[in-house]
Amino acid sequence: MKLLKEKVVLAYSGGLDTSVIIPWLKENYDLDVIACCVDVGQGDDPKVVKEKAIKSGASKVYFEDAKKEFIEKYIFPTLKAGAVYEGKYLLGTSFARPLIAKKLVDVAEKEEANYIAHGCTGKGNDQVRFELSIKSMRPEMKIIAPWRIWDIKSREDAIEYAEKRGIPVPVTKDKPYSMDKNIWHLSHEGGDLEDTWNEHSTDMYMMTIPPEKAPDRPVYIEIGFEKGVPVSLNGIYYDPVSLLEKLNKIGGENGIGISDIVENRLVGMKSRGVYETPGGTLLYTAHKELEYLTLDRNTMQFKEIVAQKYAQLVYDGLWFTPLREALDAFVDFTQECVTGVVKLKLYKGSCTNVGSKSPYSLYNRDFATFGEDDVYNQKDAEGFINLFGLPITVKALMKKKNMEEMLQIQSKKVI
Repeated sequence: MKLLKEKVVLAYSGGLDTSVIIPWLKENYDLDVIACCVDVGQGDDPKVVKEKAIKSGASKVYFEDAKKEFIEKYIFPTLKAGAVYEGKYLLGTSFARPLIAKKLVDVAEKEEANYIAHGCTGKGNDQVRFELSIKSMRPEMKIIAPWRIWDIKSREDAIEYAEKRGIPVPVTKDKPYSMDKNIWHLSHEGGDLEDTWNEHSTDMYMMTIPPEKAPDRPVYIEIGFEKGVPVSLNGIYYDPVSLLEKLNKIGGENGIGISDIVENRLVGMKSRGVYETPGGTLLYTAHKELEYLTLDRNTMQFKEIVAQKYAQLVYDGLWFTPLREALDAFVDFTQECVTGVVKLKLYKGSCTNVGSKSPYSLYNRDFATFGEDDVYNQKDAEGFINLFGLPITVKALMKKKNMEEMLQIQSKKVI
């Protein structure tokens, strides 16, 4: 009786790395390779992906549509938290990895596979994000990371490996960018970007156009939120996927959301990437403006601390952790009144707030006006300043007293 082979579930994208991993696994392990492509909005054609995986040697292919789950369970919580890594990166790759890992585990359990493989390099963050997420759900799962053990040392080697086996890859030696795309963003790394003195080429853009080629007239849009979650565009309600797609289109047409970043990787080195996040940039800008209107001073300031920690957790692959869930509880409470509409002006790469309104607005014109009012007694400010400045006053009096005593001592010595 022939024994069944053990199975490995491969995180498959059809790109360079995972394209060569299928034949490599079959050449080096006695395993059935099951390819799993998780659709988070990268635009893959399911039929093409499946055919390519089978031709490359996979015994079975899963294509999981996870766009809605990605937006609702991963993007929106991060947006509500206001999490931005190192002030520039909107975490497009980072929060996609735990979802993909979750789907890999689901397939592995269904197929009774004992192995999961991924195409992350030993220099990157994604290996950490995948493996920590897998460990949080299936700590006993064996993980194969070819980039950490095979003889292929560069993308050029991987291209050559694929060419020898007749595997087409969307990368050439002349333009060897490593790209990661989903419905939230598109990242570019490698190639001439590795020299930080090089200005990046706008030819790489796929979700946006160069700002200088954007329309010569500004575009105005209105984004509506309910409890921190975006729900409408220009007064029309959309499902999460449709809303983000429309914002990506509008933002991209106006050159919005391009960021050239030198970031600190979790594994220790700095890396440079060019990110396109058109719709995400619009949402982050609008959401922050609505919080300015609806959050009190102490809550907003503490939430900024939470946002920084949240961003680091997401970036470091610590999505499935008690701390991230606890921070979500805090964030959700702060968002109870973050409901309203923000009006943005888009012009040649810039995204500016020009108006906001909310039924929970803490802005009160009667109190804020520079004109005459009947609700604010300006004389009250004197007592407030005296009490608020009491520590400063006491310290100044102490210094004055000490100085006078020192001068008296010095004068006696002179006599």
